[in-house]
Amino acid sequence: MTLDQLRIFVAVAERGHMTKAAELLGISQSAASAAIRSLEQQHGVRLFNRVGRNIELAQTGHRFLPEAKAVLERAAAAHNVLEHVSQTITGSLSIAASQTIASYWLPRRLASFHEAYPAVRLSVTIGNTRQVETNVLDGTADFGLVEGRTESDILRRAKVDVDRLMLVVAHSHPEIVEVSRGHPDIREFRWIIREGGSGTREVLEDLARREGISFADLRIFLVLPSNEAVRQ
Repeated sequence: MTLDQLRIFVAVAERGHMTKAAELLGISQSAASAAIRSLEQQHGVRLFNRVGRNIELAQTGHRFLPEAKAVLERAAAAHNVLEHVSQTITGSLSIAASQTIASYWLPRRLASFHEAYPAVRLSVTIGNTRQVETNVLDGTADFGLVEGRTESDILRRAKVDVDRLMLVVAHSHPEIVEVSRGHPDIREFRWIIREGGSGTREVLEDLARREGISFADLRIFLVLPSNEAVRQ
């Protein structure tokens, strides 16, 4: 059983009416009915009896009601404890992040963190993968977030998410012809790429290596220091 099922059960029991309970909880009548039906089927019991257009607690429902209320009260108390803890945690947290992560992945998560721990001061330093690694090693940052490989053996690493890169061309670019291996021949393009030490550049370097192509053989048209510059 879930807390949502218990909330719906208690609301229906106290009002004796499925629709009124659903309106109170801000859900549809069908969702409330489904929750009660699922709870009954999970445990092979009948919690309510229908009396005309209303419903009343069955004998099992009467016995279950105080237990359900007690569980919800304990859940609310546990929630309040965590809320209190989040309000009392203070300090500062320094994060170093690559440009890609800082621009597209990190902002929403920083907002969620700040909402949970408003008393913690956050600061973010942005650089490429090599610069982020250096910031962590010299203590400038508490931890770093990168999409590229790190070189130091003394750093602890953990994967926190998965992403993928896409090949982007101008509207005026001729149609890309796929080869038998399932993706375009990367030697056919003129590339605008990030500087050395960038995680996104490492992805292209790795792709060339897997294809048995020397990175020096790629047609590098321009090397730029930021994702926005590449996009423009």
